Amino acid sequence: MGLWALMAPKPSLLRALLLLLLPPPPPRSSRPRATHTAMARRRGSKGPNPDLSRTLTDCTRRGDTAAAMAAFDDAFSDPDAPTRLTAHQYNQLLHLLATADRSSFPNPAAAARRVFDHMLQAGAPPSEATITSLARVTAAPDADNPASAADEAFQLVATMKEKHGLAPRLRSYSPVLGAFRRAGDASKAYAVEAHMAASGVSPEEPELAALLDVSSRAGDADKVYEYMHKLRQTVDCVSEEAAQVLEGWFRSDKAAMAGKAEWDAAQVEDAIVLNGGGCHQLGWLGTGPWTVQRVRAGADGQCGGCKCQLACVDIDMEETQRFADSVAGLALERETKANFSQFQEWLEENKEYEAIVDGANIALYQQNFAEGGFSLTQLDAVITELRGRYHGKWPLVILHNKRIAKLMENSSNRHLIETWRANGALYTTPSGSNDDWYWLYAAIKLNCLLVTNDEMRDHIFELLGSSFFPKWKQRHRVKYTFNKGKAVLVMPPPYSSEVQESEVGSWHVPMEERSGDERVRIWLCIGRTGTCKVPDKIPTTNGVVQEVPQNGASNWVQQSLQEDKAESITGKRKDRE
Repeated sequence: MGLWALMAPKPSLLRALLLLLLPPPPPRSSRPRATHTAMARRRGSKGPNPDLSRTLTDCTRRGDTAAAMAAFDDAFSDPDAPTRLTAHQYNQLLHLLATADRSSFPNPAAAARRVFDHMLQAGAPPSEATITSLARVTAAPDADNPASAADEAFQLVATMKEKHGLAPRLRSYSPVLGAFRRAGDASKAYAVEAHMAASGVSPEEPELAALLDVSSRAGDADKVYEYMHKLRQTVDCVSEEAAQVLEGWFRSDKAAMAGKAEWDAAQVEDAIVLNGGGCHQLGWLGTGPWTVQRVRAGADGQCGGCKCQLACVDIDMEETQRFADSVAGLALERETKANFSQFQEWLEENKEYEAIVDGANIALYQQNFAEGGFSLTQLDAVITELRGRYHGKWPLVILHNKRIAKLMENSSNRHLIETWRANGALYTTPSGSNDDWYWLYAAIKLNCLLVTNDEMRDHIFELLGSSFFPKWKQRHRVKYTFNKGKAVLVMPPPYSSEVQESEVGSWHVPMEERSGDERVRIWLCIGRTGTCKVPDKIPTTNGVVQEVPQNGASNWVQQSLQEDKAESITGKRKDRE
């Protein structure tokens, strides 16, 4: 062992020397406050004011506004004990004030202004919920000066973006619209709606009911008409509140004076077709008092009041074109471009089909038994039924060429296929294609019926992401089943439970029905005396004939379809080879 190793101090001796040289640590109680606070936070403290936080949370749970404000005032009563609140705690207070019971807390607006001012002075960032709660309590129905309160609430919402960088939401505008509605100030209510539009916010039924009401009481017929169509585009069926607003308008003298005695019937009919049926949007038609009654509709779509035929409403022509373009764009991305483009060109030259048939879906229907296969007999039965409905006119059957190649090997099939081809009733999709794109595009582009039991829920339909799709499917898809070898087609519903404006100026407005039973749904039947008549032709939508299933067979058909769905056999195997 070397000399230096023998002379080096031991580690334990070195530590002892250091302890003697360093000052002793301060007592635990005299450690710096910041260190103690940091340790408390690490142990799970709820923030700078855990007691106040607990109180506010408890008061929010109980809805005790008075106790919450007492805790707030007490926390800031001692200037020598500075208190900090989080933005969340300020929001809790404002929410409580916005929902306060006026009998136990009579002046929440003044308290809310005080809390909000304190929040800004403390540097706590307000959120959209902060401004919305403040606007809500400011514009409360029991405000001392309703008109001034409504203006103040609107100013809060209108400057939210400029002052705080916050985007208002629908809930931000609702209390403001309600305040101007109560004040009967139509022009300012319209200003709120204009600000909503500029902010990219669309009114929903409660807001539209407020706008309808304030317009009605102002006697502004043009605005009532505008908001009725916005209501039609927003909801299918209206609430009791909206129904009462509409009834009030149509029973008024202003409503009786609005309208014109003469109009171009052809222009109105063309507008209805362009809009997909159910409305023309050309203004009030007719003159004189309105009759308003609550009625039910028959199973065939006949109004129980005026006996008019309710319309089957479709997407409009512009939406139909956009929908077709969307499907074509997706198909061209996923299919061989030349193949699908060729189909588009062929379809442009062959437009006169009333129905498109999803051939594989029908031929494979309930064929999961030992002797089952690809049933041309079933497909032929559907074609025969369609030809019977459309005076011998052939539908268009879409089938994959691999199916046709196999079927042609059997001489018993060959004659049938050649007959379809000779009559232009068959289009075969090429190898590598998915025939779903073909039959869907054809049905949309030609605006005709589509015969399939395919629910259209798989990935290619999810790609569409279109608000048009559910409505289009309801109006165009024809389901089927078989009864002793005969095809039974279930046509689209004979009418739509949507707000409707007729070619003679009458209105039919369905009300909400929570049971979902159309037989008991209440409708507002609104028309001028003698304007409605029973139509003498089968109603059409965009040229699509809407027929009613035979009443005697309808229950059996629905039961059969439910059984088929339960067996999960209504879909088809994908043809893609």
